[in-house]
Amino acid sequence: MQNRKIRDARRFKGQCGFSLIELMIVIVILGLLASMLVPKIMDRPNEARVTKCRMDMKALDSALKLYKLDTGRYPTTEQGLKALITKPDTRPVPRNYRKGGYLDASTTPVDPWGYDYIYRSPGEDDRPYELISLGADGMEGGEDYDADIKSWE
Repeated sequence: MQNRKIRDARRFKGQCGFSLIELMIVIVILGLLASMLVPKIMDRPNEARVTKCRMDMKALDSALKLYKLDTGRYPTTEQGLKALITKPDTRPVPRNYRKGGYLDASTTPVDPWGYDYIYRSPGEDDRPYELISLGADGMEGGEDYDADIKSWE
């Protein structure tokens, strides 16, 4: 048994650890993998914000439809999305306003980038209303994550 240990120790003598070339190859491979994966991971927060914006718009759309069911009309542009939280006191004042409002919030909702949603009623092209987020840059137009997100698209 002891002879076997001595034999194994002699056979592996000088072979413990990695050579510098082996370490460099591993580092290069890890660098290549990181250069391919990092750009994909970096866009995830922006993709998540766009998805959250679309989900928020669907929730606002549902609240607006409930508002119309109860009051017979959508809030005016002047009343805005605040009409979903507190009963409007500007004309036309709704008669059958739901107690507690139509959103579980105390402030007017903002998009995932912190900008106010744009609400217009009536909207263009015979739409009863328009709900728009200006995207990451907070300005009209733009491309990719800066593009406007519209509830009807």
